[in-house]
Amino acid sequence: MKIALVHDYLKEPGGAEAVLAAFKEIWPEAPVYTAFKFPKFWGRMAGVMSKWEIHESWGKYLPFLPNWISYYTAISPKFFSSMDLSDFDVVIVSQTGGYFPNAVKIGPQTKLITYCHTPPRFLYGYPTATSARYKWYWRPVSAAVNHFLRMTDFELAQRPLAFIANSKNVANRIRKFYRREAEVVYPPIEGVRDFKKAEKGDYFLIISRIVGSKNIELAVAAANKYKFKLKIAGRPIGASGKEIVSKINGQMVEYLGEVSEQRKAELLAQAKGFLALEAEADFGMTTVEPQMYGMPVVAFRKGGYLETVEGNKTGVFVNELTLEGVNAAIIKFNKLKWNTEYIKKQAKRFSKEEFKKRMVELVSKYAGTA
Repeated sequence: MKIALVHDYLKEPGGAEAVLAAFKEIWPEAPVYTAFKFPKFWGRMAGVMSKWEIHESWGKYLPFLPNWISYYTAISPKFFSSMDLSDFDVVIVSQTGGYFPNAVKIGPQTKLITYCHTPPRFLYGYPTATSARYKWYWRPVSAAVNHFLRMTDFELAQRPLAFIANSKNVANRIRKFYRREAEVVYPPIEGVRDFKKAEKGDYFLIISRIVGSKNIELAVAAANKYKFKLKIAGRPIGASGKEIVSKINGQMVEYLGEVSEQRKAELLAQAKGFLALEAEADFGMTTVEPQMYGMPVVAFRKGGYLETVEGNKTGVFVNELTLEGVNAAIIKFNKLKWNTEYIKKQAKRFSKEEFKKRMVELVSKYAGTA
């Protein structure tokens, strides 16, 4: 059986790209089809992704890339509809919610299976990483374009033989917006890496791509006001990310920039707790990796975090995204005693091994092969 993989576009690697990499481990011969690729942004995953057979759409010839990725969303279905994958028996789509990869051309016998990280957040009122579409001079255009894109998105969502969601939260969105049911397979989280042994620190930690939807500014303000130490690691994404980084200051806060995998492991092993304040996390992958090191989490009580954090056992919840709300959670966190072995055990539910096992089972179920 011939299998192909489809992904929105390949820029800064994140959770969705980790899923794509796991797909490649399961089906190493499968080529990857994408709107466009930008290897200079691949960072730690460059060694792996550069070995893949990757086919780009005609979109790669458009001007002002990669800066205009958001503006080309309106024509992105055309990028994928021009890709003829009718010779493949199974096409597995990794839908990140940025573009519309379900538009790929398939044959009458081709089985189209979509792993959905989320329906497009910008179409359905969820916070996004960039606010470019909402600038006053684009807003009227965006409103008109989004109306047609919602219709296109719904139509394309009827094409897959099956949907697989990365969380119950996203499965509910698929049901709400697409009127489709979805199996749930949690995305793969890497296991504990080797690190230098050291005593636990007295700081809280954020490791994330620096974008607006993560509420990093709120964490910085809370740390400075209520005097708890905070370290932040991650690459700023776009102009908005650089603006956020410029505001990371104060005696209680340290910005580390993008860190190596070794340094990341050390930080995760040594930090007191992990902060995750995204307003509407699809799944909450960033809260699982710290738990693999036995580190409890402080997370906003909404979205995918409700599936990855067990209140008072693997973390505490922030009830309101305010300075006072964050501080109340920190106070509660400091009063609790944490069972690191229990936290590690719970995190194993999200292992790569479990992900790969479930994906093979479901592809076999729907397409008759793995």
